[in-house]
Amino acid sequence: MSDTIYHIPALLKETIKLLEIKPNGKYVDATFGGGGHSRAILEALDADGHLYSFDRDMDAYVNRIDDSRFTFVHSNFRFIENFMRYHDAGKIDGVLADLGVSFHHFDSGERGFSFRTDAPLDMRMNRDSMVTAATIVAEAEESDLRRIFNSYADLKNPGKVAKAIVKGRSSSPIESTFRLAEVVRTAIDPRQEKKELAQVFQALRIETNDEMGDLRRFLTSVPKVLRRGGRLAVLTYHSIEDRMVKNFMKTGNVEGKEDKDFFGRVTTPWRLVTRKPVEPSPAEVEANPRSRSAKLRVAEYIGLDNE
Repeated sequence: MSDTIYHIPALLKETIKLLEIKPNGKYVDATFGGGGHSRAILEALDADGHLYSFDRDMDAYVNRIDDSRFTFVHSNFRFIENFMRYHDAGKIDGVLADLGVSFHHFDSGERGFSFRTDAPLDMRMNRDSMVTAATIVAEAEESDLRRIFNSYADLKNPGKVAKAIVKGRSSSPIESTFRLAEVVRTAIDPRQEKKELAQVFQALRIETNDEMGDLRRFLTSVPKVLRRGGRLAVLTYHSIEDRMVKNFMKTGNVEGKEDKDFFGRVTTPWRLVTRKPVEPSPAEVEANPRSRSAKLRVAEYIGLDNE
């Protein structure tokens, strides 16, 4: 399976440049996917360098790279600290995470990520997981559904969508993408149908895979594996995850809570490399429309004096 079919990485050149890869360094690609970023990192490494790439979806395993400098880690990136210890990797020089969903997932209709194809309402990144989107739609209380759509989608009326799902499932199960879309259409603006359906599906995907929980644990684990002077690069695609990453790089925590020293200066273990996020050029968006919402943030780990 080629990388261009599985996924086209956004902001590839910018990401590799800002990581400032050392030829003999050790790096982590926390979201392997089609392997586009991983291959670019390996090209910058010499014989002494090494790359560890994570992916919880075994579909990505077919894209693995046959290279002695490469280790594929079949796991969720939230366990980065555990696996770096398991592989006796020592301190890492740079970590990259591309939080976008691979084209493969949207384009593989049977995975249930898109409302454009009729398929089981699945949405699991890790198919070993017991919880599918259909499970959540069938079992969640109306208040929980409202929370999901309020937290993970920019819907005008998340409560109305939650109520429509509860009403719809009472007459017949909501077990397919088309059935969910049919139910939700009664609660959204017909003039914004595609946009709002996409938001509903996004919210359910985030909840099904606990994406915000994964991101929170990943970010808080990175300082434990990154050497001082090492860099963290994160590509985000929606405001919820981007806010978490922005807060973390600015203050050292995902909530954005500022700790100040005696002189009122914010104490943080990070130095911002990108003051504002790097975004795709018009030419990149034209060539790869799915990159249009990508934002790249990069920070250097400087640690704290008491560490």
